[in-house]
Amino acid sequence: MKTTICILLFAAFAWPQSSTDRILGALSDRSLADQVAGMKTDERIAMYSLMAKTKPGDPHYQVLLAGAYVQKTRETTDYSYLDRATAILNDVVSEDSSNYEALRLQTETQLERHLFAKAVESSRRLIRISPADPWNWGTLGDAYIEIGDYDQAADAYQKMVALRPDLASYNRAAHFRFLYGDVTGAIEIMKKAIEAGSSSAENVAWCMVDLGNIYYKTGQPSLAKQAFTSSLQAFKNYYPGYAGLAKVQADSGEPMLAIDNYRRAQDITPLPDYAAALYDLYKKTGQEAEAAKQVGLLDTLDKLSKATGETANRNLVFAFADRDMKLGRALELAQGELEFRKDIYTYDALAWALYKNHRYAEAQQYMEKALKLNTPEPMFRVHAEAIAQALQKAAK
Repeated sequence: MKTTICILLFAAFAWPQSSTDRILGALSDRSLADQVAGMKTDERIAMYSLMAKTKPGDPHYQVLLAGAYVQKTRETTDYSYLDRATAILNDVVSEDSSNYEALRLQTETQLERHLFAKAVESSRRLIRISPADPWNWGTLGDAYIEIGDYDQAADAYQKMVALRPDLASYNRAAHFRFLYGDVTGAIEIMKKAIEAGSSSAENVAWCMVDLGNIYYKTGQPSLAKQAFTSSLQAFKNYYPGYAGLAKVQADSGEPMLAIDNYRRAQDITPLPDYAAALYDLYKKTGQEAEAAKQVGLLDTLDKLSKATGETANRNLVFAFADRDMKLGRALELAQGELEFRKDIYTYDALAWALYKNHRYAEAQQYMEKALKLNTPEPMFRVHAEAIAQALQKAAK
């Protein structure tokens, strides 16, 4: 279980790459999921595109293509793939508003676009149609997590695990255990998720990174390093795996190795987290010109977010606030996040942005909300202590 979702793609097909005729012959068989397990996402996209063109009257293949695009979004953080998936699903649903496959995946795109209230509504509607489908309970739990309704999320996830104990349900259960401070249980269940496996190697690698993050946050760097390394073995050039290794190396006094791995991650997808971390490492190693480039990249990412109408971005909040940059913008983004997301991580981001803007009393109120589950997030404690000290100084 996790806020950012381990997607399970549904039906798939074998693709003998050397023969188009054999691909076309597979169109009548809708139960070849095992044979597609070794295919890369780009190969699935090409296969499903051909199938969709060959059978334009069958929306099943359109939905499969949309699912592959959603998976590609996860692997690259390139949201143009999500746009393609959304367009396909909208077309399918406009033709047949009762198409269960399309509606099912449409809920996933709502989560990816942070339309959490809408995802709750969609999941509930699909549960009424098919209460035995674990997917719907998973998306419902994910949406409740994001809006901060942890009791409802627990019920949804419990039903999902009961219906189908697999990678997707175990991953969610592990994340939920971590949120409530059960580190041992979280690690045990996350290992079950990895052992369960998936037809998508990226999903397994995601769980390995999740496991590494649990180890990292709870002071077990050597085990964290092993998990991050395993993710890179499971899925080639996996950017979260590179970033995880970089975190461990930065903390263990290996700044040059950390820079190399953050650069690998950044070359694949330029997230604000990586630019911020590289800025710190370049400053630490006296590479001022390189550090300045990372500041420029953060500014560019912020301008792009404004140009696309983005009003919320937790990653940029911390990238700016931790380095005392653009503090007004950090607060604006954190406040924007709270409008649709009310989980403990959003409360922490807003508390930190308020603290950096010297609004200590308000910061403490939101920090208390962030701490309500006793989640073992090291930065929660750092932020809470800083806010408490600021309030004490202000009182004096």
